[in-house]
Amino acid sequence: MSDPLAQVIELLRPQAVFSKGITAAGHWAVEYTEFGRPAFAAMTMGRCRLSVEGEEPVTVEAGDFVLLPATPRFGMSSLNPGPLRRIDARTDPAKHEVRHGRQDGPPEMRQFGGWFTFAAPDAALLVTLLPRMIHLRGVPRLTQLVHMLGEEAARDDAGRDLILARLVEILLIEALRAAPEGAAAPGLLRGLSDPRIASALRSLHGDITRTWTVPDLAETAGMSRSAFFERFTRLVGRRPMEYLTIWRMAVARDLLRRGSLALEEVAARVGYGSASTFSTAFSRHTGQPPGRYAKAVLAEG
Repeated sequence: MSDPLAQVIELLRPQAVFSKGITAAGHWAVEYTEFGRPAFAAMTMGRCRLSVEGEEPVTVEAGDFVLLPATPRFGMSSLNPGPLRRIDARTDPAKHEVRHGRQDGPPEMRQFGGWFTFAAPDAALLVTLLPRMIHLRGVPRLTQLVHMLGEEAARDDAGRDLILARLVEILLIEALRAAPEGAAAPGLLRGLSDPRIASALRSLHGDITRTWTVPDLAETAGMSRSAFFERFTRLVGRRPMEYLTIWRMAVARDLLRRGSLALEEVAARVGYGSASTFSTAFSRHTGQPPGRYAKAVLAEG
């Protein structure tokens, strides 16, 4: 049976991992500008307050793990904050351990975190299917994975980039599937937490070449058309056919970037009966015809 979550992560193609340690002592507070790239952190000692734009503030304790798939503006502080220091997340030069608050004496808080990039051209759209923030407690495996990422990122051995990409894929899937059911905002994770909608999503992802209709998907979910449409839209945040188009176009762009298939074959693999029908849908979705998109990708090298 298909695994929609694994397929989305695979298509996002995480890569280029950067990591560093962060410590703090005394009264402190920092605010980072919107970053746009996925970031993660594992708290290994102490605690701090985390405030992510659009989310309720949380206290992060030793053993906790946090994942921000798109990293909006966020702040961290001691439980009794000190003067606020603002940091531009895109230009912050720090690549090694960072110290906040009192600079002398032993740290009272320690975390290890980092960020990475997504190579997929549809990354921004696919990320909207994931939660804005995942805060997990009591999942030691995630902390171990973060440390493995840090150790591998510090090396310069053969195969380093491939290992990092695989570790990040594992980290993402582990974090997403460990997220509490029902806690996520509308998106893929929320849809997969509902058995009936999950059945429809797995069927859709398992055969995108099929000419799906809302009644077809409702049947796989064992629901009436109207009830299925309402629940799918509410949980996933997209209408069923809209979601199908998003996924088909993401797969199509991935196939076009590889440059090994004729346009007719790409169209067939993503469920379109002809190259012309596919070209019209692709142009409407991306703003340019598939042929021009493929040439632009080749020109990029």
